[in-house]
Formats: sequence, structure tokens, C-alpha cells
Amino acid sequence: MPNLRISEAASLLGVSDDTVRRWIDQGRLRSVSEHGRMAIDGKALAAFAQELAETPELGGTKAASARNRMRGIVTRVLKDGVMAQVEMQAGPFRVVSLMSREAAEELGLEPGSLAVASIKSTHVVVEIPEA
Repeated sequence: MPNLRISEAASLLGVSDDTVRRWIDQGRLRSVSEHGRMAIDGKALAAFAQELAETPELGGTKAASARNRMRGIVTRVLKDGVMAQVEMQAGPFRVVSLMSREAAEELGLEPGSLAVASIKSTHVVVEIPEA
């Protein structure tokens, strides 16, 4: 499983490098030493991202549009005989994808893997809540 640099972990969690370092100092997030540098184990980061995830409140936005590509970390992979359900945490967003088991295995998807979720633009909903 890959180890991630502090800056990569911060980007995936949507926080600053200093916040990640504080979480390490506070014992909330475990670090490892890689070539004399501090790093974060991918699986540990995936579990931590799930703990931090919050369901956004409806009506909290004035106007928004999600980007079509979101970089994140795989938090869960469920496979059966034919299909796989892959869950990712991309900053504060939880993304779930259904794909063939073969595709998930070819991509090597497992908790802690870095991935990019691409969302087909014809299926993106843009909303503006009532004032």
C-alpha cells in the first residue's frame, strides 16, 4: 500500500499541510517514516477520511457546480462475482462507483489507493437553493 506525502494527504482531505501535521501531533492520524520523511499510510488515511466525512446540509450553499474530475482516495471496495462497488473520499465528497469486478482488479483499487472520479457532464445536476 502506498505511503502519501503530508501535502498529498492534506490535498485529499481538503485541509492544509499544517492541519495534517497537527492531527499527527495530536495522535489523531498516524504517520510513518519513509526515507527520513514523514508520510501517511494510505489505508490509515482512507479510514481517517471516512471518520472526517460529513453529510453536507441541504440549503447551505448559495450557488455551486461540482467539477467533472475529483481526485480522491479509495475508502472501500466491495466485490461479488461480476461487479464491484468502489467508494472514494474526494475532500468532503463521498463518491460511489459501480464497475465490473475485472475493471476494479485491473486498476488495483483497494482502500488507500489514489484515484480520480470522472463524472459524465450529462449526468451532473446543478442546483441553486431557495433564499
